[in-house]
Amino acid sequence: MLRHLSLKDFVIVPTLELDFEPGFAVLTGETGAGKSILIDALQLALGGRGDSGVVREGAPRAEICAEFDTPEHLRAWLDEAGFETSGTADDALLLRRVIDAAGKSRAWINGSAATLTQLRELADHLLDIHGQHAWQGLTRPAAVRELLDGFAGLDTAPLTRACLAWKQASEALHKAQGQQADALRERERLAWQIAELDGLAPAEGEWEELNAEHGRLSHGQSLIDAAKSALDALDEAEPSAQSLAGGALDQLERVLDHDARLLPAVQALRDVQAQLQDASHTLSAYLHKADLDPARLAELDERVSAWMTLARRYRRQPQELPALLAQWRAELSALDAASDPGQLEAALATARQVFDTEARAASRARAKAAPQLAAAVTAAMQQLGMAGGQFDIALNATDGPQSFGLESAEFLVAGHAGSTPRPLAKVASGGELSRIALAIAVTASQAASDSAPGTLIFDEIDVGIGGAVAETVGRLMKQLGHATGGRRQVLAVTHLPQVAACADRHLVVAKAMQGSSTVSSVNPVTGEARVAEIARMLGGERLSSTSLAHAQEMLDASTTPKPRKAKS
Repeated sequence: MLRHLSLKDFVIVPTLELDFEPGFAVLTGETGAGKSILIDALQLALGGRGDSGVVREGAPRAEICAEFDTPEHLRAWLDEAGFETSGTADDALLLRRVIDAAGKSRAWINGSAATLTQLRELADHLLDIHGQHAWQGLTRPAAVRELLDGFAGLDTAPLTRACLAWKQASEALHKAQGQQADALRERERLAWQIAELDGLAPAEGEWEELNAEHGRLSHGQSLIDAAKSALDALDEAEPSAQSLAGGALDQLERVLDHDARLLPAVQALRDVQAQLQDASHTLSAYLHKADLDPARLAELDERVSAWMTLARRYRRQPQELPALLAQWRAELSALDAASDPGQLEAALATARQVFDTEARAASRARAKAAPQLAAAVTAAMQQLGMAGGQFDIALNATDGPQSFGLESAEFLVAGHAGSTPRPLAKVASGGELSRIALAIAVTASQAASDSAPGTLIFDEIDVGIGGAVAETVGRLMKQLGHATGGRRQVLAVTHLPQVAACADRHLVVAKAMQGSSTVSSVNPVTGEARVAEIARMLGGERLSSTSLAHAQEMLDASTTPKPRKAKS
């Protein structure tokens, strides 16, 4: 539910701080006072489109902050998106939107920067707005179907995915059938290239090993000569490195006892002598195993040449040939699968079977929910001045499978007893459409699940309603605000005193001049101030004792349960 709303320099509101509670609240005021300002602000806080026109004249920016309860089913989404929550039961969800005088917009969720898309994702879970033209959607098949599916608790996402998979499988089959000749030529090309690379059979890492071994063998004589020369210099030449090091060591060891400062030099020469001996042994072992092997060198020359030839032909580096062969094999496998009509037909049949299963489940859910929703709306119509009227929902088979299933939905209505229900747009007047829209909104909201938005807003949906019906509308909205044990709130923008009198909380919008500017304010009213506002709604600005008494009577009546009619 909405806890708090804060506005700064929004349209004609300099500053505003409002707290909200569960139950039923109304927003009233004179025509043109700006009763829809709160609705507009909430829509902007939840990602609605905004521009520089919402910034109060002369101000640098407009700021909107809306604080909601955090719905349990949204916590995982918030955590995944990086918007921190405390995890406690009374955790708040804070939305902030700033629009500057240039029309640039920024948004935050729980203090972290957010996108408008993320705000809009939250909107469907926090707020449900029914406007005064809500009846227009009742004539659109998609809106009718979505309303019925919502009442049925039907998740159509699996059905939509199944339909998409079926269409993709169908397109793949048709594409394969239409491109068989091209696919055959492509398959032949790939098969020939794969066969050529298979003849080489390039292994991963082989190119590096070939180069290393080829380098050794092709420079074999130079390596042997260098090793022999080095061994001669170390051990066999006159004088050799070892004999020179040994002679120097002998000279120092003879006089070492006379001056200990020579010890480091002696030790260094001993280390050098040991290292020279190690080097000599290593070179001897190398020369013992060294082999020019011209036959192996010729074999390597041929192998390297084959690698280089194919690398140039396919314009790749030699080391890339193993990966290229794997890529071509994968492409050939995919081409074989895509060009296999039998496999594609089987995939299409499987996809259609999945779709049919989902679609039939959706059809059963709609067929079960339609009469229940129709009966509930019919009952609500009787309370809204349409005694004897009947509401019905027709499920009409579509020409073929659609993303939403196998049937469309249409609302039918009979305005009075004895008449046959007909399409709503053809038989209902404007006033009747408003009442039917209200009946549907109330019925659908009462049946909403725990994951449904906790805040319902009715923005002048009671246009065209008056008299005793208006009182019924007020009682219905109050009943809706108390239907879930304090877990929901209803806010209605209304011009009807009968509706306003039923509210648990009354907010009044007033417009006044402040210097040379027009400003709007919103204030809660109670006691005599509320009686005066109801009286104004009844009889205009000039309040009389009669209108005040009538207003007080309406407020008193709204707190008294309406007596039930005795059964005959």
